[in-house]
Amino acid sequence: MRLCTRGQLIEQTVVERAYAFTRSSILPRLSQRFQTIPQKQAEDHKISLINKATPLACSIVRLVGARHAHVTSWSDAGEGTAQDQGVAFALKQECYNLTMSVDLRVILNGSLSVVLTAGSADKPSLYGVHYIMTDTHLAVDDHDVYYGIGTQRSWMHLTRDLAVDLVKGLSFGQRKMAARPRNLRVHSIVFRGYGLVDNLTLTTSAHEAHFFDAAEWLVRHQDDTGGWPIQVTRRLSNGMLELEPGWYSAMAQGQAMSVLTRAYLTTGERRYLDAALHATAPFKVRAETHGVMTTFLGKFVWYEEYPTVPSSFVLNGFIYSLFGLYDVKSTCGDGAGSLEQCRDAEKLFLDGMVSLKRMLPLFDTGSGTTYDLRHFSLGVAPNLARWDYHTTHINQLLYLATIDDDPIFKTTADRWIQYMKGFRAPHN
Repeated sequence: MRLCTRGQLIEQTVVERAYAFTRSSILPRLSQRFQTIPQKQAEDHKISLINKATPLACSIVRLVGARHAHVTSWSDAGEGTAQDQGVAFALKQECYNLTMSVDLRVILNGSLSVVLTAGSADKPSLYGVHYIMTDTHLAVDDHDVYYGIGTQRSWMHLTRDLAVDLVKGLSFGQRKMAARPRNLRVHSIVFRGYGLVDNLTLTTSAHEAHFFDAAEWLVRHQDDTGGWPIQVTRRLSNGMLELEPGWYSAMAQGQAMSVLTRAYLTTGERRYLDAALHATAPFKVRAETHGVMTTFLGKFVWYEEYPTVPSSFVLNGFIYSLFGLYDVKSTCGDGAGSLEQCRDAEKLFLDGMVSLKRMLPLFDTGSGTTYDLRHFSLGVAPNLARWDYHTTHINQLLYLATIDDDPIFKTTADRWIQYMKGFRAPHN
């Protein structure tokens, strides 16, 4: 993994200068607005002052504290908004590592902004990703994307994929982006207001940090029913089926359980397993009463990715929910979870596997697969799975074949693989 880090004399990321600038608009003609303030040098993983001049009432000072060995304090004369003057770390060369990690404490209405460039070096486009003190989740203004980091003034740790944050913001409220920024790189990092910063790094990835961020989010946002409600309207089959905001998805529940059980196995922290066990509760509640469970022909239990009425029976979402139940029932036991909770999780998994084995042939068209069974429940034309979903079905069955020795999974997967090579089931 390549690393761009504050204070290291490696690659293209050594801090060369600190700048202060004012912006009458957000980003246009950014390069014309820089004014030099104290030059910095990177030495032995530390940032030290070369001179003490601080024009525009901006300052940046290295501190030594008990909690953070080499904390840097910043301040400027403004109110911490994007239009105010700020203190910017400009990189010696633009950095292509787009995962940022930082310890941050905003003391007075401050913000952290990352200036990104895209396109060719001779005609770059400028973008800004701003992390500001607000409870608003996301806002967009032309080429600038704003994410709220809350209003707390204590230390926080941020790990952000800058490319994802930018593209997500630019596509916010749009059905389709006009053009995705290409060849993104970090130009500079700007601090406004007053605060403390430490351990600022730019890397190619931070998978473990993102994983535990997701696990923490799931623990914090799980509701009393054990679910994570989805707060958007979902319409299927040209509006024939509709879910109002607040619905639960068996697929989302299953994937959350897979994350939480792995967090538990890695850390041993019981709160992760407790959340995973609690997440099984919506599987016991029918879709008609705000759960995710339905039955096929009143006999075979099915866990709905989209718990519509009538049911849609989406295949890939159902299998993902089984993966989550399998992870919970496999992690449960030996003092981890009560006996009743473990038995409930196992029964939910086994009931689902019985249904899958009996219903799997219903998704086989003889030349591919269907995405769901809406042609049965709604009496409409089959919803054929495009090849990427067909491939997902195959991969899911191949995994199931490793945890269940019933030959139906391997046999069906092999036949579906042949469909991708042009094979068709024989006709009469």
